[in-house]
Amino acid sequence: MVFSSHLFCFYFLPLALAIYYALPKKLRHLGLVVLSYVFYGWANPAFVVLMLFSTAVDYVCGLTIAGHGPGRRTRVQRAAVTVSICSNLSLLGFFKYFNFGVDSYNALIAGLVGRGLVSPDLGLDTVLRVTLPLGISFYTFQSMSYTIDVYRGRCAALRNPIDFACFVSMFPQLVAGPILRFSEVADQLRARVHTLEKIARGFAYFCLGMAKKVLLANPCGKIADTTFDAASVQLLDAWYGAAAYAFQIYFDFSGYSDMALGLGLMLGFVFPRNFDSPYRARSITEFWRRWHMSLSRWLRDYLYIPLGGNRRGTFRTYLNLAIVMLLGGLWHGAAWTFVLWGAFHGLLLAVERATAGGKPGGERATAALPPWLRTGVTFLLVLVSWVFFRAADLGVAGRYLASMFGLAEPSPEAALLGGLIHQPYFLATFAVAALVTFAAPQTHDFVRRLTWPRAIVCLVFFQIALVAMETQGYNPFIYFIF
Repeated sequence: MVFSSHLFCFYFLPLALAIYYALPKKLRHLGLVVLSYVFYGWANPAFVVLMLFSTAVDYVCGLTIAGHGPGRRTRVQRAAVTVSICSNLSLLGFFKYFNFGVDSYNALIAGLVGRGLVSPDLGLDTVLRVTLPLGISFYTFQSMSYTIDVYRGRCAALRNPIDFACFVSMFPQLVAGPILRFSEVADQLRARVHTLEKIARGFAYFCLGMAKKVLLANPCGKIADTTFDAASVQLLDAWYGAAAYAFQIYFDFSGYSDMALGLGLMLGFVFPRNFDSPYRARSITEFWRRWHMSLSRWLRDYLYIPLGGNRRGTFRTYLNLAIVMLLGGLWHGAAWTFVLWGAFHGLLLAVERATAGGKPGGERATAALPPWLRTGVTFLLVLVSWVFFRAADLGVAGRYLASMFGLAEPSPEAALLGGLIHQPYFLATFAVAALVTFAAPQTHDFVRRLTWPRAIVCLVFFQIALVAMETQGYNPFIYFIF
């Protein structure tokens, strides 16, 4: 079930809110858990079993760690946090990377067989394929961070299993984030305030997020799909398609995050925002402070800093950056294109750090450039990186980059592509997406003080989005499958 669907907007959400507010306060978390399991298991009820397993393991591990008290960590506590980390990473590794591992191994064997070095019998059977559970990358990180924080003494363990299940499974941010840290909602799980002002702001958030997704992300996605799926692309069309994908993934994911924050407010929760106008960043370092902020903080606190961060010399700093970005790329998807995407960003971060001279965000390297040009250069680098993220494989990525930089001779049929992607509707949507990206106020700022004129604007956009949603045949959620 996705937010931008008739089923969710007209049936699930009204029913969920009615049930939630009709229940006594003591039963609201239980009701929210049941609703979240229904939401998550709608496509495949078997997915709920995996989430229940992860929840149960981390709940028991949290209690085990807390039961031995603060101070010096005991062997039992170390074993409990190890079990939590290993079980979550094992789930994530098997379901997300099993197919990738088998395909990569078979590709290696096929190459060796072609050179007569090994027998074809060494290949693995590909009949068995593993289905990726929705949102497993998000809820395993979220659940695992709880036990790590309990082990570090940064939060107290939850005694009530329903409260913990509610933290892991809340449907607003379950399948695509933001990745919640327990410390961010611990007090709210114990007690929170429900007000009409929160509900109104939440609905405004949801309206604008839906508009971003349906009115901007979907049309830009059609442009991107058409160009990336073409056998040959002209130079300008290649840049147009890459920029369209940049807008698609931004409005798709930030729109989802806006809807998630809005749904949380409707239920009384205040979630941290996940985006801060990332394409307005003046460096790649600043971009990662603004893009998918909950993941960036997670990787910093649970991977980069434990590896040593920048405290163990220059070489280790760059090595840690490379490890974090490579794993961050692999977290996004099980393909070599995602690994290269992470490696590219890791290289850019390392270059900025090496040339920054202790200043934040690579300012020394670009200090002579005006701010608008620094933003432009950063956006162009991000555009190039998105080619790896979007391409079906390394071959497609290489051909598309060659088209972008004039290194490939387009076929005569490539001229026909313009008739599909240069339609007035697509061009107008692309222009509006660019204007909203670089000039419009952020959703967070727009709904912070919700006046009647702003409320009307939100409602109008929501109505238009609902009409468009019913007429569009193209409505994917990019991060829904991660």
